[in-house]
Parts: sequence; structure tokens; C-alpha cells
Amino acid sequence: MAGDLTGADAAGHAALVAWLEHLAKERRASPRTVEAYQACVLAYLAFLTRHRGGAPTVRDLADVTAADLRAYLASRRAGDRPLSPRSLSQALSAIRAFHRFLDRRLGAPNPALSLVRGPRVKPGAPRPVTEDQALGLIGEAADDLDLPEWAAARDAAVLTLLYGCGLRISEALSLRRSDAPLGEALRITGKGGKTRIVPLLPAVREAVDDYLAHQPFVLAPDEPLFRAARGGPLSPRHVQATVQRLRGRLGLSDRATPHALRHSFATHLLGAGADLRSIQELLGHASLSTTQRYTAVDAAGLLGAYAKAHPHA
Repeated sequence: MAGDLTGADAAGHAALVAWLEHLAKERRASPRTVEAYQACVLAYLAFLTRHRGGAPTVRDLADVTAADLRAYLASRRAGDRPLSPRSLSQALSAIRAFHRFLDRRLGAPNPALSLVRGPRVKPGAPRPVTEDQALGLIGEAADDLDLPEWAAARDAAVLTLLYGCGLRISEALSLRRSDAPLGEALRITGKGGKTRIVPLLPAVREAVDDYLAHQPFVLAPDEPLFRAARGGPLSPRHVQATVQRLRGRLGLSDRATPHALRHSFATHLLGAGADLRSIQELLGHASLSTTQRYTAVDAAGLLGAYAKAHPHA
């Protein structure tokens, strides 16, 4: 662990390094989450350095006042590149998490910061694609003549997992060779290390089987199932770029993203009569309120269909 953290005069940046290691190794946060939290707290520490005339120690961080934190948020709201309310809320969340670490691990509590309230953020509704668009993306991936047959089968299998199981990209790419051939259900470890069981449709199993039949690599049981062109693990960026390329061919909007396939999984289940609690379990949401956002999407689709179909619309 970087830095000498045995006393209250330890450097704040050393405490930041220790916290990031805690997130990555103990909390098993994704690299993207660790990177985002690091950027938020680095900006906060840089502000305190200017605001207080010197780099803060752990003791200084315990003495940060609510007014100091409000001044920081105000500076991010009014700078050359002002943050949106959602980004400000995320920055405040990261700072609070950092201070909780200072309290629990380094004995530097700061209860005053609990008085600071973040901006009110209206939760945005998910942006799914239609069933035809989702199936169109998968079919276009499978028939991609610009790629070797095995690579086209791979891309189709990954997109089928996103739409057919509601997986995140990271969850689909976390599958190991020992997971396939797939069975009737799949055990997935999602955000926060939470495990859930996802039932598998025959179409999902068939897509993965097709990839297995064509992929050219010899894989050990514990190696990632989905491989890049040179044999390394497939990256999330490749999946994002693939969908971007395919949606251009199909004339779809930029709403058609890999994560939109996960939204579509939930929205289409809800439209077919599935209950929210079941969808919550399938998606791995910690809170039912997160899943409830899909009701707004389904209601919007219902009103749209009504407006098109009703003779008096």
C-alpha cells in the first residue's frame, strides 16, 4: 500500500491510493469504476490544495467543513466545463465514499460532510431498442461478411447474451471456457459481487454453441470464453464498436448500444407480463426502484401504439 498511513499527518494523496487499492482488491470494483472515482477525488484534493493553501493531510481531510465541500461543488458547477447535476451527484458520492474509508480505516471521521446535499437528479428512463431492431443487430452480426466466420459467430453470441439474458457487457465477457456448452441456467456475478441465476433460452445456447464450433483457439477451462482476433480476451470496446458499425448499416440511431439490448430485455419482458420483482432478480438490481424505471418505458410504448392505432388519434 502506497504512502505512510500510520498517522493523521499522512498525505491525502497516499490515502487516495490506499482507497483505490481497497476498491479494486477488496471491493472488486471494475477498473472503469476505480478510474472514475480516482478522477473525482483527485479533482477534490486539487481544489482543497488551492482552497487551503497546501496539499491536505488525512488530519486536514477530517477537518474539511460542509462550507468547504459546498464551495468545491459550486466551483465544479460554474467552471469553464461545468458539470451536469448528475455528474455533480456522482462526484459527491465518490467524495463521501472516500471519507467513509478515511473514517473506517484511518480513524479520520468527518460527520460535517453529511450535511451537504447534492443536486436533485431526475432519473432518466432507459432507452431500449425494439424487438425487430435487437434481432436485426444480432442477425447482422451473424452474417457479417467482413469478418471470419468464427468472429461473426462470436459477435452474434455476445449480442444474444445481452438481449436474451439481460447481461451487462462485462458479465457476458466474464464467461469462462468451462461455462460452455451452456446449460439451462447461468450463474452470473454482477456489480458489487452480487450473484444471480439467469435462465437461458435455446437461442442463447445455440448462439454460443455456434461460436464454440467455429472458434480456432485451444482454451484452458479457466480462460475467457470470448476471444479477440489474436487470441486475447475480447474487450468491451470491441463490443461497443461492433454495435456502432452494425447500427450504421441498419440505419439505427445512436440509441442502439450494447447496453440498450439489456434495457430491451427488461422492457420486452415487462410488456409481455413479467412482474417487476422477477425482472429485478434477472437484471441483478439491488433496488426495486431501479427496475421500476422500466414501467415508464413500457407505458410510453403503450401510448405510442395507442396513438398509431386508434382511429381518433
